Amino acid sequence: MNESTNSQGSGASVAPADEGGASESLLTVLIALGANAVIAVLKSVVAALTGSASMVAEAAHSWADTGNEGFLLIAERRAAKPADRDHPLGYGRAAYVWSMIAAFGLFAVGAGVSIAHGINALSAPEEETDYFWAYVVLAAAFVLEGVSFLQARRQLKAGAEKAEVSPLHYLSHTSNPTLRAVFFEDAAALIGVLIAAAAMALHQVTGNPAWDAIGSILVGVLLGFVAVYLLSRNMAFIVGQVVDPAINRAALTWLVERPEVLHVTYLHLEYVGPQKVFLIGSVDLAGDDPESQAARELEALEDGLEQHPLIAKALLSLAEPGEAPLSPPGR
Repeated sequence: MNESTNSQGSGASVAPADEGGASESLLTVLIALGANAVIAVLKSVVAALTGSASMVAEAAHSWADTGNEGFLLIAERRAAKPADRDHPLGYGRAAYVWSMIAAFGLFAVGAGVSIAHGINALSAPEEETDYFWAYVVLAAAFVLEGVSFLQARRQLKAGAEKAEVSPLHYLSHTSNPTLRAVFFEDAAALIGVLIAAAAMALHQVTGNPAWDAIGSILVGVLLGFVAVYLLSRNMAFIVGQVVDPAINRAALTWLVERPEVLHVTYLHLEYVGPQKVFLIGSVDLAGDDPESQAARELEALEDGLEQHPLIAKALLSLAEPGEAPLSPPGR
């Protein structure tokens, strides 16, 4: 909440900053894309050599993640398009559409293939094989996924500190779908590597190939949970996710501190894209100015709000007579 935009010489903040810029998100996605592409190739080669059900699941997981990062790159580009006559609020919600496609791909390819292959392997267990190279590739995958995860975690921590909330709260409520997707996909990838390694080790120790098949199924279930969560969060933003109460309070504070504003009777803010908010409000202006002067004052207030990079569009109207004012923050 440290970033603010001042209007008309006032020190009041329009709204707290939501999260880091698009360049940071782009870097996070690019690192994840490069790591997953390398890992997917290595896992596929080892899966073909060993026939391990867990390695097949891990290869499917990495290919799904690689495709997802491609969709997230499209999301970043589409959402960055400037507003035009047909889309006056911009193209920000396209990020949630493409992120939903990525999440569905994770569910269908990653979870579906892993679970299906694991079930098949239970009825047709693979022959005993040497897992040495599988362990080597899983170790390399853990390192590469860890690098990508640390980049996502660094962006998450910086955003949470700026918003003055916990990282968990920030991760759940951030309007940045690419950060949320990369963080959860990388976390699931690290857990998946551990599951696959444990499943293969249990197969070797016990001689029971069912452990390897169970590992494949567990990886698929993990990916399914992550995909469903990402689908639900993107859906919430597509249909109109309201902003965090702290942002609403900051916008209300800015308005009530304007000398020309007597009361604020209505205020609604919802996300129209990553780091972009649409603000609608009704205010009671001080004095008894003619309609033309009131219109100019409303326009000036809108311009002041839109100076903050978080607010894509502000639309204010005069309050109806008798409408109760909103309680100013802290009262």
